[in-house]
Amino acid sequence: MTGTARMLRGDPTEAEKALWTRLRAGQIDGFKFVRQFPVGTHVADFACRGARLVIELDGGQHATSDSDAARTALIEAHGYRVIRFWNHDVLANRDGVLESIRAELRLSRNLLP
Repeated sequence: MTGTARMLRGDPTEAEKALWTRLRAGQIDGFKFVRQFPVGTHVADFACRGARLVIELDGGQHATSDSDAARTALIEAHGYRVIRFWNHDVLANRDGVLESIRAELRLSRNLLP
């Protein structure tokens, strides 16, 4: 999985690039994110290990994908919450996406011991 994650980090989508510029370096309330993070047999687009939160970005190919539910269940089995956004939403409404992420991080603060 590490090799796959490394390869994916080298070829991000436009939506991943756009979101990463706002997630990196603790820009959201000091929470640190990593990108292309191996979780079990999958590689999550973004993860905040401290908050146990995974962010997945989905393109059009996911509109009818049954595998997303299985992927989410597997990531959740490793103790992470998963939130998903469409690539289009990241590109067209980045501030709204960031506010949703911020709300999830606030929730995480209340859930963590």
